[in-house]
Formats: sequence, C-alpha cells, structure tokens
Amino acid sequence: MKKQRMTGLSGLMLGVMLVLGGTGGPASATDGYFQVGFGMRQSGMGGAGAADSTDAMAQTLNPAGIVGIGDQWQVGAAAFMPFRGYDASGTGFVADGSFESMAEFFVMPNFGVVRQIDADSAWGFSVYGNGGMNTTYSAIPNNRPGCTGGPNMPGVFCGGQAGVDLMQAFVSVDYARDLGALKVGIAPTFAVQRFKAQGLSAFGITEDSYDYSFGGGLRGGIEWEAMPGLRFGVVGQTKMYMTKLGKYAGLFAEQGGFDIPAQITAGVAFDASPDLTLAFDYQRIFYGSVPSIANSSVPVAPFGADNGPGFGWHDVNVFKIGAEWTASEQLTLRAGYAYSDNPVQSGDVMLNILAPGVTQHHITAGASYKMSDKNTLDVFGMYVPETKISGPELNGGVPTGGVIALNMHQILFGFGLTRTY
Repeated sequence: MKKQRMTGLSGLMLGVMLVLGGTGGPASATDGYFQVGFGMRQSGMGGAGAADSTDAMAQTLNPAGIVGIGDQWQVGAAAFMPFRGYDASGTGFVADGSFESMAEFFVMPNFGVVRQIDADSAWGFSVYGNGGMNTTYSAIPNNRPGCTGGPNMPGVFCGGQAGVDLMQAFVSVDYARDLGALKVGIAPTFAVQRFKAQGLSAFGITEDSYDYSFGGGLRGGIEWEAMPGLRFGVVGQTKMYMTKLGKYAGLFAEQGGFDIPAQITAGVAFDASPDLTLAFDYQRIFYGSVPSIANSSVPVAPFGADNGPGFGWHDVNVFKIGAEWTASEQLTLRAGYAYSDNPVQSGDVMLNILAPGVTQHHITAGASYKMSDKNTLDVFGMYVPETKISGPELNGGVPTGGVIALNMHQILFGFGLTRTY
C-alpha cells in the first residue's frame, strides 16, 4: 500500500510540473478558443464523452463519471500546428496582400488523477490548458495610404510586429458520488490567464508585455444509466470570473475585463455491442456573455470602455460524435468528428486578424495499447480543414472598400500514458 501511494504521488507531481510548465503553448484544435477535447480519449473521439467516463481526464468534461473507474493517473501532451493568416485587397489601412502568422508549433500538456474513496465516491485532480487567440505577424511593409505615420510603415496595423498571445491554465478538484443509476459530480476550478498584445499603437495600445489574471468557477455534472448500455450526461460550467488585465485596461472592454465564458454540454452514449461504444455530445459556449470577447469591433465607445470594441464573437453550438472499438484485449481504436459554429462574423474580420478562431470541422482518430496490467499508451491525431471568412475593412465603422479574408487550418497529434495503481 505504501508503494502504491508513493507511485500515485509521483505521478501527481509529474503531471503538475509538466502542465504548469508547458501551458505557455497558446492553443489546440479549437471551438473558438476552447479545446475540442482534453486528454487522449476525448480528443480521439471528436471531444465526445459527457455520458461515457472511463479515464482520469474524463473529469475535465463531466466530473460525475469518475466513480468506479479505478485508481489511475494520466499524463499526456499534444503537438499543435495551427496555420492561420489573412488576405487583403483594396485596403486603406491594413497591409494588403497575403500573410501568415509566424508561430506554427506548440506543445500542450495535460494531467489527471483519480482515487476511489470507497465503493460510492471518488475524488480527482486535473490540470489542463486552453487557448486559441494567438498570432504573430512580422513587421511587414505597409504601403496603404491610411497607415498611421504615412505609407511604408511596417506591420499589419502600422505598428511593427503584431499579434496577441493568450494562455489559460486550469486546476480542478473533483468530487463524485454514485447514487445508483445516477452519478453526480462537482469540480471547483481555479484559472490563470496570461496575455500579451503588440503592434497595436494605431489603436492607442502601446503595452507589449505579459499581464496575468486569476479567478475561477464551478463545473458540475450528472451521468445517468437509463438502462444497461445506454447512458446520458449533462454538464454545466459557470462563467469563470477573472481579475482584470490591468495592463490592457485600454484595450479590453470593462477596463481590462476578460472572464472565461460559461458553457453547457449534454451527451448520450450507447454500447452498440460489447466491443463498440458510440457517443454524441451537444455543447454551447456562451462567448456572448463576455463583453471584451463579444462586443462588436465597430467602435461605439473607446477601447477599454464598458461598451468598447471587442472581437464580435457570438455564442457557438458544437456537435461531437465519436466511436470506440475494443479490437482486442490490448488494442482499442477510436474515431470522431466535431462541428462548431464560427464565432466570427463578417463585419468583425478586421480586428480578428489578431484572433482568427474560425475553424469549424474537426476529424479525429486515436488508439490505446495496453502494454501491461498497469500501463496503457494512448495516441490520437486531429485534422482541421481550412475555414475562411471574409468581410469589409472598416474605418470608424464605415467600409473603406477593402476586403479582408481570414483563414485557418490545423493539425494536432498527441500521446499519453495511463497508469492504474
């Protein structure tokens, strides 16, 4: 028993160090800027699984399902390659031509541990990251006549190298209880954000260093076994209330406010056979509840005011479907697909050059290989085809005649280790 406790503690410390040390990576394949799935199993199944918890990272989706899955820890990392940029023609201010953001490779780690308290309850701990609003455009020549300072000033917005970097890291503590056919769970969650913007002097933003904000919220869920082989899950996550990004009080609405949006998820899982499980989830992310994200980019007040410009993001609906097939005692195979609404509207494309979170289709696959009674190797891959959205360049809300088109596609692959103890 002492050896088992030490093994679990070692895994816990390893996961915390890896995730908190590595979440500087800004994104993974995203629904706006939320990850499609956390952990190898979710990611391989298109992010589905609210009604089908089988591993430690399941608590990041539905905290109710960890009762009965056994004592285990998981650690994993995903290599993320986003390719995003814009095309502009006929613009009067934004640099015209075709340009790509420079940074195209990031690593996103995650970690989870679950311990059974008794036959009817369990606790869990998880550390994971979020992102998606990251761009770095070089100080390209800008020959537009409306460029602040005159033609040939460098930068997308005439301010030199331009872009934003958003990182979000989460630490959750989960408690779940089995009430028979119904499992319930709750997970208080602490969050930290890191943000930096550069190249925005034309908008009156001269700060180009990192700022941090802290806060948290609550996630709760249920998992109901309606009959053998058929399960339903419902999860709600409150808005995460964050301290303000004071260095960017002149950029974000509400004097630097940048809360993390609430979301709800409902799912169903069906065991089509002893070896095949099918899962479907519906998720809604309430970007519209956070003014700095949701306010229109068309100015009706100065940047930083309560009703100042934002990115114009709308709430999104996300549909996820996944399948898991136990091919043999050692090998499990997975596949999935997720579709997300585009949060960016055509009238807001100009400011969203900085945050082109426009991807919609996510195609996934994954596998687990049981190397021994205690150790399982998990892998997954995800391909996100290119999505484009175009709209007008605006000057004070008035079209200049120029057209801007955002584009993004992504590749993601990851691996992890699950250890039972």
